Amino acid sequence: MTFDPRTIATPVYDALDGLRKLTSQDETRLKEQKNQAVELYTYLSTWGMMRLKAEEQALNQEGKKQVVKKFFECLESLSAVENLAGNNGLAVLKNLGTEEYLGLTGLGLALAQEFSFWAAAIYWDIKGE
Repeated sequence: MTFDPRTIATPVYDALDGLRKLTSQDETRLKEQKNQAVELYTYLSTWGMMRLKAEEQALNQEGKKQVVKKFFECLESLSAVENLAGNNGLAVLKNLGTEEYLGLTGLGLALAQEFSFWAAAIYWDIKGE
């Protein structure tokens, strides 16, 4: 079977493009979305998948929370690990076997790189922190 790189790129593009096009977005929320999308890889590689999922519940900045939710929705879709994006996602991660968790983390890192790339393209006109 041939790997098609659009398998990962398309859902990420669609997720961020959909967030960008939501109505009633202000500059602050767009900056939060862009910054979170760019920072996903660093956070995931430093703290890990379980911490990122736990952080989703703790985030009080709606723009950042939206991006993390979309990340886990994309990861669930690509990995076919059920209930990963939902409220029980942390328990799902905790109960995975070692090989499955490490594989999911690898896929998550590749996905996070796509989020960073597409954030620069989709939020091209959003500047600053």
